[in-house]
Amino acid sequence: MDREVFQQQFGLLGESEAIRQVVTKVMQVANTDITVLLQGESGVGKDVTARAIHSLSPRKKKELVIVNCGAIPEGIIESELFGHEKGAFTGAHEARQGYFEKADGGTIFLDEIGDTPKNVQVKLLRVLESGEFSRVGSSSLSKTDVRVIAATNRDMWQMVKEGTFREDLYYRLDTVKIQLPPLRERQRDILPLFRKFAGEYATRYDSVFKGLTEDATELLTSYRWPGNIRELRNVAEQLVVLEKSQIVDKEKLQKYLKGRQQMGSTDHLPILSAEFGSGKESSETGSIDSRLIYRALLEMKSELSDLKRLMGNMFYSTVQPSSVRALPPGIPQEIDPNDITSHLSNRVHGNSDDGAILQGKTGSGHFTASPSPLYTDEPIEEPDEVQGFFAQEDLPSIEEAERFLIEQALEKYDGNRRKASEVLGISERTLYRKLDQFGLI
Repeated sequence: MDREVFQQQFGLLGESEAIRQVVTKVMQVANTDITVLLQGESGVGKDVTARAIHSLSPRKKKELVIVNCGAIPEGIIESELFGHEKGAFTGAHEARQGYFEKADGGTIFLDEIGDTPKNVQVKLLRVLESGEFSRVGSSSLSKTDVRVIAATNRDMWQMVKEGTFREDLYYRLDTVKIQLPPLRERQRDILPLFRKFAGEYATRYDSVFKGLTEDATELLTSYRWPGNIRELRNVAEQLVVLEKSQIVDKEKLQKYLKGRQQMGSTDHLPILSAEFGSGKESSETGSIDSRLIYRALLEMKSELSDLKRLMGNMFYSTVQPSSVRALPPGIPQEIDPNDITSHLSNRVHGNSDDGAILQGKTGSGHFTASPSPLYTDEPIEEPDEVQGFFAQEDLPSIEEAERFLIEQALEKYDGNRRKASEVLGISERTLYRKLDQFGLI
């Protein structure tokens, strides 16, 4: 099949080199039964890619069964995948086929494969290797003939190293890996995709969409699209419905980008140059000690927005203006951005009457934290465990810092895992796995 026809037929659109490599690999593996692992961020089109592979395969006349492993509760995922016998557990009033039985002769797409529990991973490995499985509550073996396509937005090898994913299953799934690029790495594809989506929705809703101004087009193509193609499609639909018969300018478009600026990160922090944090900073730019960031994270007691504002100011103060590609709009600054360089200079050289909070070494370009916290005159009394944690000679590892923050969150909320997971910004399932990993259960 011709590449252009293939892309149009299955929705893998784009002319960027990144998407062309994906299409080439899909066309190479589709006509085989080889297991494929799709890896990429949420919203990049892993489900569309899986459908394309199935539709080009000899199994296309059979069913494609799509399973979101992350959406199935841990207690019933084994039953959902492999089926169960009558009376196998409370509520099992009759025997039931699982997804692997339903997909017999066809393809099964296991999305978010990294979220499967360890006990289910064992059965997945067996069915991948031999096609054999047992229903829940049955001692007899069943056989199925399926082609497996798995997908994840996580680093599977890191999960193997952490012990949360079986190494043998990882190698079995990773026979062929297709890395799907995020939309921000396919900049030349953004505008054609947007036009396609806008045209589809204009037809669906019998609406007229007149297009974008030049500055809106520039914003559209330079925005980071953290939600990738899914977010782009959603924005196109909103514009067609809510801004019909109008030319959309930059200000109108910004409303649908959740207030984030072009090339700004999803949490409003500025984007730094590639050299920042790589050890290549100039003496004028300076580098921020990891301890300063850890300390800021632990000392902040207010809302997350305050932390974002604090970190944004801190980074902006220590990076040359030419290195900042975007700044968060609409976020109150504690210091006038036009005067921030002189403000920092006064504090570094001790010319401020409110006490320096950053100290500098002449010619070194390195900043270290003084005992006073950022942007305040009054010292904060640190708990002994915090002092001890950062008093060690070597910086703590990421794993040590992670464990420490989990322990502090659980202590603060008296062991309430739900509240602890919310404040840490992770799911309860992830928190449970971390507790098991660190031996905190």
